[in-house]
Amino acid sequence: MLLIRHGQASFRAADYDRLSPLGEEQSRRLGAWLASTDRAPDLVAIGPRERHRRTAQLCLQAAGVEPPLLELDGLDEVDHEELLARLRPDLASPEALRAELKQTSDPYRAFQQLFVAAIERWTGGAHDAHYTLTWPSFRTRALDALQTLAEHGAKNIWAFTSGGPIAVLTNTIVGAPAGQTFKLSWPLVNTSLTRLRLSKQGHALVTYNAWPHLARMEDSALVTHR
Repeated sequence: MLLIRHGQASFRAADYDRLSPLGEEQSRRLGAWLASTDRAPDLVAIGPRERHRRTAQLCLQAAGVEPPLLELDGLDEVDHEELLARLRPDLASPEALRAELKQTSDPYRAFQQLFVAAIERWTGGAHDAHYTLTWPSFRTRALDALQTLAEHGAKNIWAFTSGGPIAVLTNTIVGAPAGQTFKLSWPLVNTSLTRLRLSKQGHALVTYNAWPHLARMEDSALVTHR
């Protein structure tokens, strides 16, 4: 199974969930690369967000394949807006967050620092009653999606998702402490590939966070993390 992180979303835009033009290009390049190097999928799984669906659509079009689609809530990302609002109630609206970031010299770095703190509060367990979806529930949901796909019977699966579920599944498969999960999500590149081998004897990590479709020197501007 390939876990595919979505293309670049529209950071600092009113609708974050839409792919940026660069994210659309990343998705098309991924599809073209997969068409020349990988077997066609028997099944495609997608998370419920628009950025998951659009990444899959553009990738599959470029790859020239039309496999069945299966939408799974377990492939959904954390609700970053809620997590930030619980950490900083003054940033509860997207407009307030954009205004805050606009005042910084490096909005990407400033957002990352806020998001890391929000994740730490969420995963710490002391404030579970404050969240619509707790960290243990999010983790269980992602693992349930893995179980569903492992039992499906498809031989080759492409799963379009986000950094959170990829980190949960990778962290669990390699047996790392659950509290360290999100350290695996921070370096993930948009449209990167994480390959798993699924079997009844146990799942294995084959490759993590690869982006061969963006590896040429002239494509360096296409390598993004948010």
